[in-house]
Amino acid sequence: MTSPAVDPAPETRPAAPGPGPRTPAAPAPARRITGAVWAALGIVYVVWGSTYLGIRIVVETLPPFLSGGARFVTAGLLLAAIVAWRQGPAALRVTRRELGSAVLVGLLLILGGNGLVVLAETSIPSGLAALLVAAVPVWVVLLRTVLGDRPGPGAYGGVLLGFAGLGVLTVPGLSGEVKIGGVLLVLVAALLWSVGSVSSARLSMPANPFTASAYEMLAGGLAALALGLLRGEHHGLDLGAVSGRSWAALAYLVVFGSLVAFTAYAWLLQTAPVSLAATYAYVNPVVAVLLGALVLNEALTWPILLGGAIVVGGVCLIVSTERRG
Repeated sequence: MTSPAVDPAPETRPAAPGPGPRTPAAPAPARRITGAVWAALGIVYVVWGSTYLGIRIVVETLPPFLSGGARFVTAGLLLAAIVAWRQGPAALRVTRRELGSAVLVGLLLILGGNGLVVLAETSIPSGLAALLVAAVPVWVVLLRTVLGDRPGPGAYGGVLLGFAGLGVLTVPGLSGEVKIGGVLLVLVAALLWSVGSVSSARLSMPANPFTASAYEMLAGGLAALALGLLRGEHHGLDLGAVSGRSWAALAYLVVFGSLVAFTAYAWLLQTAPVSLAATYAYVNPVVAVLLGALVLNEALTWPILLGGAIVVGGVCLIVSTERRG
């Protein structure tokens, strides 16, 4: 899961800079949009958009929290090893306060945000989950307002559109076409992801964004494993009965969803215009819906098409307003 316009990753993202007044600076030189930029953007579009499909396939034969925990613990260890290999073991050193902040954000993003989405996808279509998560910027704008920020009238217009879209998207649950519990789980997940995203910009986080993400994934992944054990997901679990496509989807999420796409996005933030990198916020849900329909034959009902279009429109308005600010 990803937090559009705020974060990484349906999965991970570079630590956001802390809030505060900005001093005037000389205009930055224009960044040239090269073929490599478009390639990285394509990776972020397709891979992050496909993670919802991957999750849906994983939970066909694997328990939600145990599989999600295994995914992020593995990805966190791999990312930590890569950081130590490329930058030296010292790059993993953090203060106790920074580690505590990374753990808290990891619990909010990975355990709360991603974990609840994985649980929800045991009962609702992957495309619907992606569209509900796409409204994360709506929650972020409201949280910033509560904390004293004023995003601007354009952002609030996007919030109104976003809530209208969410209202339409809940119709399948209210009408009994899908389980309303799954819809509510994703809404709570999006809210927790938003809290984690906003908190990461206000807490004392590790300076190295890759180090921060590694600790976040490890903390959230370990907590998900513990919750899975408490829920008894290991009882009756027969690894021999797990389908090959569930194992393949889990490996895909670890390697491509949590490492490749994250690296591509982090590189984009340093190389491409931020406004261009942020377009993943309204492309990912479209990719997720299309893949869900093509691969899993998920129904494209009118509430999903209309509500999704309204949510994406609201997110587009919020992103464009924020990038002009």
